[in-house]
Amino acid sequence: MIKRELYMQRIRPFYNTDLIKVMTGMRRCGKSVMLNLIKQELIETGVSASQIIFINFEDMRYSHLHTATALYEEIMNKVGSVNGRIYLFFDEIQEVRDWEKCINSFRVSLDCDIYITGSNAKLLSGELATYLGGRYVEFVIYPFSFLEFLELYRMSFPEASNQLCFQKYLLVGGMPYLANIHYENEPSKQYLNDLFNSVQLKDIVKRNKIRDIDLLERIIAYVVTNIGTTFSATSLSKY
Repeated sequence: MIKRELYMQRIRPFYNTDLIKVMTGMRRCGKSVMLNLIKQELIETGVSASQIIFINFEDMRYSHLHTATALYEEIMNKVGSVNGRIYLFFDEIQEVRDWEKCINSFRVSLDCDIYITGSNAKLLSGELATYLGGRYVEFVIYPFSFLEFLELYRMSFPEASNQLCFQKYLLVGGMPYLANIHYENEPSKQYLNDLFNSVQLKDIVKRNKIRDIDLLERIIAYVVTNIGTTFSATSLSKY
């Protein structure tokens, strides 16, 4: 795990403020890691681990907390025995029905610092303003930049030249999980293909209730093929 200092520099000024810190981004881009980095840094600065409540809603252990009422009751029971400010970390908060109700309630009724993540599939910037009424600050998390990729890639291949690293970055990109499969070509292609299908089918198709998936696939193929080229609605229609 690398310390994503570019994002940490943006988030630090909002530590211990009553604004809700929201991290959004595509699937598997590293939002959960950002929460862990923030948690680790807070502990290093003197925050007690007992003051931190961390819940990942993709974990089945917390499946009973997938409603606003259940989550509110759980947190209120836990904070009763904690001294000092409470630090709340909620990963994939969109899994909780009416999550914004309990988040807003925590902000009002508790001395707390709140950090949440949500996938772009269900938590877009325009909706945050409605859900949280302007009492938040959003950080959009992206896959690794080349500098971040270089730092991680050199851990596995310390002798690789900058040119070779850049060629690999152009080929496979900056999705963090690729480091776990050592950037090998075929496994990387398989992982990226499956991730693309997941984004296309679960995020785009479901969210927008698209019926003609074949047409969508052809449009995406055209757009991807013409990256860097100006094209019009007319040329897209002809294609």
